[in-house]
Amino acid sequence: MRLLAKNIRTFLLALVLGLSVWVSAVSAADPNEVHTYPRPIPIEPVGQDPSLVLINEIPETMEVSLRTPRSVWEVLTAREDAVRATLDLTGLSAGEHTVEIQVAVAMRPYQIVLADPAVVTVDLESLSTKTFPLALSLSGQPAAGYQAGEATMEINEVAVAGPESLVRQATRARVPVSLDGVRETIDESVPIQMLDGQNKVLKGLTIDPETVRVNVPISQQGGYRDVAVKVIVQGQVAAGYRLENIRVFPPVITVSASDPESVDQLPGVVETQPLDLQDRKEDITTRLALDLPADITIVGAQTVQVQVSISPIQTSLTLLNQPINVNGLSEGLAAEVFPQTVDVIFSGPLPVLDALTSQNITVSVDATDLEAGTYQLTPGVKVSVENVLVESILPGTVEVVISVPVTPTPTAFPQ
Repeated sequence: MRLLAKNIRTFLLALVLGLSVWVSAVSAADPNEVHTYPRPIPIEPVGQDPSLVLINEIPETMEVSLRTPRSVWEVLTAREDAVRATLDLTGLSAGEHTVEIQVAVAMRPYQIVLADPAVVTVDLESLSTKTFPLALSLSGQPAAGYQAGEATMEINEVAVAGPESLVRQATRARVPVSLDGVRETIDESVPIQMLDGQNKVLKGLTIDPETVRVNVPISQQGGYRDVAVKVIVQGQVAAGYRLENIRVFPPVITVSASDPESVDQLPGVVETQPLDLQDRKEDITTRLALDLPADITIVGAQTVQVQVSISPIQTSLTLLNQPINVNGLSEGLAAEVFPQTVDVIFSGPLPVLDALTSQNITVSVDATDLEAGTYQLTPGVKVSVENVLVESILPGTVEVVISVPVTPTPTAFPQ
């Protein structure tokens, strides 16, 4: 028996030593590491009583740091939903509560080193609903010569739901519609607003429906008419320039007359006084009067603003056989370039390119810090004239041979 007891003790000791060696080996091959999960983890509230509403803001995401074996961490970071966070509101009544965030990790083993935040405060309040009549609130006036008819809405009341304390603040439901400067009938869905006793818009309430369709008929009064404005131009812009665009503000004006027939006889277009473009090179912004019969008057401003866009015609130019300079060559070295010239293609405004010459450009290669040898270098072009772009250099690469000049040996002549 003594021998058996001694052998059992030896066996157990050997087993413990063996396990220790195995654990040490596994740990060395797959060590535990602490990392912060690389993606923010959404916090999901669950179990909330449908008769309660959450009235305070809670964090949308949290950060978690885990201690795991390296192999487990690699799997966790490869999955999108490997770490989840839930905020369990089951069984909570109205009032303020401190709730711990529950973190679930898809793989084991792991240890949560840090959870930020670990707990959150939630404030629950009883859900309240109430019905309010809808009131249409019209503001502003239609454009001159127009009038608004009777406004109508598809529905006349709205249901509101939210925290009881917030619903108690609501006093009326408003549908705001602006008539400022309108010329056409309004027929659109308009958002509904809930107001408190100080006529401030309340936020955080659920309104059902959120919008209501509103119809406000807009018609033109007798003796008034809308006509388009046509800009009359004379002359041509300067050579090498083009007329890009002519805009007029407002593009449509309202005219009136004591005799409605005079207005009805207008062709639908009214012309401006002529705008002189002769030899112009720059954009123009000006105001022009309108050419109207004596018995027709303009409602509002008596002139219109005209904007004219004028720009140089864009074109291209090729300068052939431009010599290549070598810059930055070290002292005592010489350089040869093959080929010795390049062709350069430019783009820019036509008037500028018409005046561009070889004296306005410099083509060069940079030999700074280069020793003797043969190099393939890219030429660069400097242009002393603005608004000119270098589109291409042909060829795009040249061969530069850098060498040490050979000093001729003096020849001795017999005396």
